[in-house]
Amino acid sequence: MTESIDDAARSEALSEGGGGGSRGEQTHAAALEPMARIEFLEAELTRLEGEKQEMLRLAQSRQAEFENFRRRSERERQETVDLAAGDTVRSLLGVLDDFERAILVETADANYAKGVGLIHSRLKETLEKMGLEAVAATGQMFDPNLHMGIDRVESEEAEDQTILAELQKGYVFRGKLLRPAMVRVAVKK
Repeated sequence: MTESIDDAARSEALSEGGGGGSRGEQTHAAALEPMARIEFLEAELTRLEGEKQEMLRLAQSRQAEFENFRRRSERERQETVDLAAGDTVRSLLGVLDDFERAILVETADANYAKGVGLIHSRLKETLEKMGLEAVAATGQMFDPNLHMGIDRVESEEAEDQTILAELQKGYVFRGKLLRPAMVRVAVKK
């Protein structure tokens, strides 16, 4: 490409000088040739700098899009894992409830009662390690986001909307409510 520019500039210089003009004309033509080449190279440099900036902007844009995609994919993957784990834990809540009821039953066999208690403790610890938390209820103010009012009892002693009793435990798993606590709520007369 440079050779064709040089040839074109040389041809132009010769045609201006008539091909064999005086020495002054040849010197002037020779001076024009490097000037034209410099102007062309400066223009080419400017064009290439613009192209480079555009490619850099495009690369940065693609990098940002990829990072956003990666973060979104990771978040969606984690949400899927949490959803699956939540479903599994929710299905085990009935078993946990059954163990809690079994512990309350009087039995003549102390070893049997101890075994049931140990299994309950291990199950509860395992679920807690996974992220299960019991919803606080008795003595708390009623919160419709965490509690399900099953019964309302008129009371002079308790403050209005205070939970008097928990009928079934509620649970939160990794910050999301799995099951609201079923409660008995005090109301003023």
